[in-house]
Amino acid sequence: MADIKRHILTVQVDNEAGVLARVVGLFSARGYNIESLTVAETDAAQHTSRITIVTSGTPAVVEQIEAQLRRLVPVHGVVNWTSAKGGIEREMALVKLDGGKRDAALKAAEPFKARALETGGKTLVFEIMDAPGQIDAFIAAMRPLGLLDVSRTGVAAISRDADAV
Repeated sequence: MADIKRHILTVQVDNEAGVLARVVGLFSARGYNIESLTVAETDAAQHTSRITIVTSGTPAVVEQIEAQLRRLVPVHGVVNWTSAKGGIEREMALVKLDGGKRDAALKAAEPFKARALETGGKTLVFEIMDAPGQIDAFIAAMRPLGLLDVSRTGVAAISRDADAV
């Protein structure tokens, strides 16, 4: 059986119209799934943005994706955080619950350091910022307490190393 793993790729690109469509089109045309996608300008003076993509595949498939991304004209660099050392990944989520089990939900949220944003009406809304696995665990803990909705930002990743991009 193939060794399929989750990979986090960051792609430094020119911040111009059509770049995101080209990157996403590369995945779509080859049948690669994007599990999470986050994009933001990182340097206004140089007009560059960082695209963070979470995908899954065998090492050979992911190497092929990286090589194809590097060939796109507006791409300045590609980093695979799964194989790079010293990366930090975080995600933010808003989690809405039915207010019927308010006290239990507030208590269950404490170990996760989730912040209650809305507690007054018929619902509770929590904000949590952590590694994706911790957010998954928080959502699982909230499910039996009346989970209504979840909104996740997608992964952001950065190197701990001063010299790495």
